[in-house]
Amino acid sequence: MNLTGTILIVDDDRITLDFFDIVLSKLQFTVIKATDGIEALKKIKLYSPDLMLLDNKLPKLSGLDVTRRIRRSKNFKQYRNMPIIMFSALDDPKDKVIGLETGVDDYITKPFNFSEVLARIRTILRHKELSNQLLHRERRLAILESLNTNLLTFTKHIKKPLSELYNETNKIDCKNQNSIKKFLKKFEDNYKEVVALLNGIEDEIIELERKGGNLKKGELSLEDLEKKINKHLKSAKE
Repeated sequence: MNLTGTILIVDDDRITLDFFDIVLSKLQFTVIKATDGIEALKKIKLYSPDLMLLDNKLPKLSGLDVTRRIRRSKNFKQYRNMPIIMFSALDDPKDKVIGLETGVDDYITKPFNFSEVLARIRTILRHKELSNQLLHRERRLAILESLNTNLLTFTKHIKKPLSELYNETNKIDCKNQNSIKKFLKKFEDNYKEVVALLNGIEDEIIELERKGGNLKKGELSLEDLEKKINKHLKSAKE
């Protein structure tokens, strides 16, 4: 598992920023730096980091306030699940509880041991990667489930016109022009209905492909397919 990515370091101490920049860059991480809370929020939107190392005591906006905005603000909805490791010079359990309840994923007390920080970074990124893989698998299962449902619905609908057409073949009087015309008319009507059904299922598959990774289980329903099929059936009768 490739545990690298983009890490945003937020600290008003330049030495700390430069230290993390040098060491994490050597470990193949992409490092983004910010020196205050407002800058951190701007950098999040600019770079969409995979993880943020965040000092609590910051100019303009504290680390906890930055966390609150990320976890709760509509403006940061797409970054809401970004992992946050918070640094603090205080080792008060109450402060850690507040941080964790606010949405911090992990807490490290200054002065820190870099080996410990790196281990926590990798642990969090590993959990994030596993979660992403699980989500991707669930979406693929949702696609397969939707396709199965659609195919079953298609077979259910197509049986009727085919059965009717088959029954009509037994009524044809080859010597009677009216009988032949009646059968051909029935064939034409059923042909249009079958094509409409095929177009409906094709529309649904195209929609599945378009939505791609944004699919959620249950998002596509039998009712959705019925609407698409009925749309084509209406067109076929006009």
